[in-house]
Amino acid sequence: SALLPLTSPPLSVCGANGDLSPAGFIKCPLSQMKLTDDSAELHCEVIGNPIPEVQWWFVEGEEPNETFTQLFDGARDERVQINATYIAHAASTIHITSLTLNDSGMYECRASNDPDRNELKKTPKIKWIRSQANIVVMETPNINPDPPVVTNQTSATLTCNLTDSSLPIKGSLWLFNGKPVDNSETDSSDSFTSLRVEKITYSTSGKYECVFKTEPEVKHVIEVKSPPHVAAYKHSEHGNEKDKAVLVCVSHGYPLPTDWTWYKEEDGVRNSITNGTSNKYEIKSTPNKTSLTINDLNIESDVGNYVCSGMSEISTAEDKIYLRVRSRWAALWPFLGIVAEVIILVTIIFIYEKRRKPDEINDDDDSGAAPLKSNSNANHKDKNVRHRNSN
Repeated sequence: SALLPLTSPPLSVCGANGDLSPAGFIKCPLSQMKLTDDSAELHCEVIGNPIPEVQWWFVEGEEPNETFTQLFDGARDERVQINATYIAHAASTIHITSLTLNDSGMYECRASNDPDRNELKKTPKIKWIRSQANIVVMETPNINPDPPVVTNQTSATLTCNLTDSSLPIKGSLWLFNGKPVDNSETDSSDSFTSLRVEKITYSTSGKYECVFKTEPEVKHVIEVKSPPHVAAYKHSEHGNEKDKAVLVCVSHGYPLPTDWTWYKEEDGVRNSITNGTSNKYEIKSTPNKTSLTINDLNIESDVGNYVCSGMSEISTAEDKIYLRVRSRWAALWPFLGIVAEVIILVTIIFIYEKRRKPDEINDDDDSGAAPLKSNSNANHKDKNVRHRNSN
């Protein structure tokens, strides 16, 4: 962060005491070096009570002939974007895209919470404080890629040669879709680097980027293109009559399909399905996914194979989904079966209990009478025995 001793407005040092009412910086923008066509971002945060207002300015020229130009969101042909939040404190970020050499210079974050800061007739007690940072834009060095693009090949060797550059090289590496490639990073100061792609498929196609570790980094993208890979999310789907079914296909690889088409196979003939033909079909597509919604399913006409076809700039790929349509009562059969089983079971138990109850009553009567009869006979016998003994 470059904090220059300018005479007016006053300069603020990063890390000012947040307990004070006047505005003070807690984060200052940092100077940076960038290449043409790259983007740059500066950020500053300010505290104070009340919360300060933050502005961005561009400083041109040397003292005492400096000129200050305030930057707004959308400046420089919509290449400047400014975002600010004022919650617990003030935070502001300026983002500049598609950098040119003319974007080089001093950028200034100004802040103030003085109530008279914008008054032209009054002199504020505390004027705008500011923190400055340099953005240096350099011409992008030339990188010669070989081949510039790989299309529909089974394997390839990618090379990058950095030429016409005075930047010191501290090493290089390769990125695949933004992620480092294993074992590709080196500490060599060589201006040449290569990468072998042994097998090009939909999973290994994409954007390969050679990166030279310079200040700032120099990089170049080589596109490796392959035919798209289209696959149904589920190869067999089912739905109930009068309901709706959703068929889904996804795509992988690079480049992704630019156009999706759905077909219905009938008697060996493919009939195209398009949006707007009726309320029955609805198609939603993105480059990597497409879905077909079929409304008001008919058990006779909607059963069959549906084909999703994705077309990229390389070729076309497709897959099939078989749709089954069940009767609208089909979902009730399991429930009705359970109910029937319960009814049959209850009936059997009821009949069994009904038949078993009289038998249990008879058994109880017999068991009650038998002991009395038995006891009576036993008593008579005992009496006879005792009578004989007495004689």
